[in-house]
Amino acid sequence: MNTAPPGTPEVGLALEARGLGKRFGPIPALDGVDLAVPAGQFVLLLGPNGAGKSTLLRLFATLLRPGAGTLRVLGEDVGNGDRAAIRRRIGLLSHQTFLYDHLTGEENLTFYARLYGLADPPAAAREALRAARLEGRGSDQVRTYSRGMQQRLAIARALLHRPDVLLLDEPFTGLDRDAALRLEERLREERSARRTCVLATHDFRAALGVADRVIVLVDGRLAADRPAAGSDPGSLEALFSTATRAGAPAAGAA
Repeated sequence: MNTAPPGTPEVGLALEARGLGKRFGPIPALDGVDLAVPAGQFVLLLGPNGAGKSTLLRLFATLLRPGAGTLRVLGEDVGNGDRAAIRRRIGLLSHQTFLYDHLTGEENLTFYARLYGLADPPAAAREALRAARLEGRGSDQVRTYSRGMQQRLAIARALLHRPDVLLLDEPFTGLDRDAALRLEERLREERSARRTCVLATHDFRAALGVADRVIVLVDGRLAADRPAAGSDPGSLEALFSTATRAGAPAAGAA
């Protein structure tokens, strides 16, 4: 079982996978993944295209059911627990924005604020728009937004309810430099608040400053698992390249 790096204090686990597998037809997307993420840890998830990163995040988000193994999220077995209740404690940013094009930005966020049971949905939506620097476009339909603006709104949606677990799939996609810097700052704030985060990205330089741990996934298996402390972009590039060339050990291998 891959757990926190040595020296990490004993805390509860936010995410725990044992022998986790998922296939799409004959193709194995994940194959025997053992992974434990302590509450409050920020994990940087790396891997080449097709490594299984998005599938792993969607399993953590309970949008997919495991094909093999077991998965616990926030202490709940996703196979037997209340998946709707689990989802209310998760913030997911996916390749899909989960935004409604025919609604305005403010209407989208108000809808999700109501869905999450926030006390004052309109106020929460307006505050999220301000944080995303979209208040000037809040009354415009999302279909009129640029790709970068839609990404900023999707990030605001994922963070709206202050979730216990953040699952971010390529969050820097489409962001200009200013928006990327603001996202980095927001991630530091979430880390300070001890939120658990798994962040999958190809732009690992942008995420390295907030990461506690680095995991490399290759061919649906864990190929590397290291503390982020002491890492720099060069060492991460070397780790990624070495793990990708070597491939991952067979499921169940020592």
